[in-house]
Amino acid sequence: MVHGSLPVKLAISDDFLFSFSRIPRNQQTKVLEFVNKFRSDPTLPGINYEKIQGARDPNLRSVRIDRAYRGVVLRPEKGNIYVLLWVDHHDKAYSWATNKVCGINPETGSVQIVDVTSVPVEPGKETLAGDGSRKGLFDGVHDRHLVRMGIPEIQLPLVRSIQTEEELDRAAVVLPQEGAEALYMLASGYSVEDGFRELEITGEPETVDTSDFSKALDAPDSRRRFFVVEDDLELSAILEAPLEKWRVFLHPSQRKLVERDWNGPVRVLGGAGTGKTVAAMHRARWLALNRFTGRNDRILFTTFTRNLAADIRENLTKICPQEAMARIEVVNLDKWVSDFLKRNGYSYDIDYGPRIMPLWETALSLAPSELGLDATFYREEWERVVQPAAATSMNEYIKAPRVGRGVRMNRKDRLAVWPVFEEYRALLNENGLREAIDAMRDARLLLESKGDILAYKAVIVDEAQDMGAEAFRLIRQMIPGGDRKNDLFIVGDAHQRIYRHKVVLNQCGVNVRGRSRKLRINYRTTEENRRWAVNLLEGLSIDDLDGGMDDQKGYQSLLHGVAPQVQIFPTFNDEVRYVTAYLNDLEGQGQPLNGVCLVARTNELLKQYEANLREQGISTCFIQRSEAEDRRAPGVRLATMHRVKGLEFDRVIIAGVNEGVVPYEKGADRPSDPVLRKESEVHERALLYVAATRAKREVLVTTSGVPSRFIAARGPTSDGQFR
Repeated sequence: MVHGSLPVKLAISDDFLFSFSRIPRNQQTKVLEFVNKFRSDPTLPGINYEKIQGARDPNLRSVRIDRAYRGVVLRPEKGNIYVLLWVDHHDKAYSWATNKVCGINPETGSVQIVDVTSVPVEPGKETLAGDGSRKGLFDGVHDRHLVRMGIPEIQLPLVRSIQTEEELDRAAVVLPQEGAEALYMLASGYSVEDGFRELEITGEPETVDTSDFSKALDAPDSRRRFFVVEDDLELSAILEAPLEKWRVFLHPSQRKLVERDWNGPVRVLGGAGTGKTVAAMHRARWLALNRFTGRNDRILFTTFTRNLAADIRENLTKICPQEAMARIEVVNLDKWVSDFLKRNGYSYDIDYGPRIMPLWETALSLAPSELGLDATFYREEWERVVQPAAATSMNEYIKAPRVGRGVRMNRKDRLAVWPVFEEYRALLNENGLREAIDAMRDARLLLESKGDILAYKAVIVDEAQDMGAEAFRLIRQMIPGGDRKNDLFIVGDAHQRIYRHKVVLNQCGVNVRGRSRKLRINYRTTEENRRWAVNLLEGLSIDDLDGGMDDQKGYQSLLHGVAPQVQIFPTFNDEVRYVTAYLNDLEGQGQPLNGVCLVARTNELLKQYEANLREQGISTCFIQRSEAEDRRAPGVRLATMHRVKGLEFDRVIIAGVNEGVVPYEKGADRPSDPVLRKESEVHERALLYVAATRAKREVLVTTSGVPSRFIAARGPTSDGQFR
């Protein structure tokens, strides 16, 4: 698009998408018609630019959508730039624009929209406190350092007035996101130097032309909130789903991970809601469009479960052109293994329980009674010692490490229990069966024998914390020969480990040294929900997937809302009545119930809630294990704590959080090993953490009878809630 001698640059802001999503559906059609006309030529006479009376920013204009609605456009004096900022009813649009100032940060070079009503006084000289007259939270930090971290100069007095973290929470709402993030880092104990390093602010800043909006829109922090329109179809797709901002707006820390060449495997950590999966999906897109573009090039995107793979595949189709999507294969790892082995004439069936468990029970009949070991010990010994060591003989078992096992076994004891494992292995062979870990090992050995036979140029791994060592040995073998450019991209968070796998990447041939990054800003949940969930894991040691320890320092949400509620009832029926009333109240307020998910620990418990809710006239929708969640279907979503992983909802009800259920303590499955019991409790806490962090707005926890010790031990607040 060219007007005069200069090409026209058109951009839309994330605020525009938000405001667009809130106007009536029939009005959105008129806005779409206007945007199409605006996109074709923003200088057309019929667009009717008007100055906004009383506006603090002389570059803002209103544009006529129809008699009732107006858009707000940034039209700088320099350059052929047009930015759609807001759309609303006439009076509301003018009200939004009156106190907004759109400028360019002189240090970061990014475009920032500031609400000047949030600035209590006019900016003055350097306000570094030192006279002891008051104690501000950011005393000792120079103004220029704050500006370089993303604070607009006009908001420096606001920052200087902050004395407590509570005041920071209130101020963060009106600060540009990058500035708020930096302040939270400083408040959590980062030095200015550490903050610069974490934010990757290096060297001396370039000279910034604060009138050049065209260049400023390309700055990393601008791209987190402004999208430069270059394709009509892409713009149409964005406006069809305006709240799915992850499709177009990436945090600079995500973009730096996605849009670069890496000389080997990359590991990305981050708490729940920090956008790890979003970064992984955009990484797949970037590689397919910019690096691996050959007809036979393939990118494998794999994760732990079928349902997550289905969700990811559906979301990738929203951001990838068809020709790029044709080069991206999305499949959970067990399915990949099964398909690969079948293509290569594998003679065994892979079984996940129904056929192998009777064989296991038969083998257990050989267990020596004199050792006094229960059935759970043998299963844990098989899964934690025998299988990881690939032990097929007594000597291999005797040499196998037993790190992390709480029950000691000397050589004599190992000799006594080995017949159980030997018999089980023999029964598997006789019946043509293999466990999943055996199949992974066989697939890896087959690849090793055949060499570099796969078309994969890159493998992207999501939910890495739930994959074991054998899985990563296999993944490493998919692109053999050591570190290759852009070969492995691995995202995960051991705080969300809900299966019992643990891995040290380096021991699997995956070297991430120097290529490890961490995401710290939670985009999904409110800060109140995040804090509540994080407290569930307080005091626990969490690994970093590579032999070190992870922490959640600097992990923060910039969104705020109500604190999670915990409601305790004497009976299950009382609990269901409360949940029903809560849902009816939401529906009465015009809130669609398909934005609510009721989560329970087990399928059996979930079915009880389903039956009772339907009896009360509440429509429900089960989220299936192997299918992507269909947001168009009506009704309250129902999901287990395992199934809800990777999804998000406006509101989450975590129901049935009773002692004996959370943590789940079904007698036959309770480990006898004290070390494993402790580990199992960590996983149960992680399940509750995962469930709580699925909520974007509200978390309601309900329980009947004796509440789980995970919530009861925390004690009620003055308002009767647990936090």
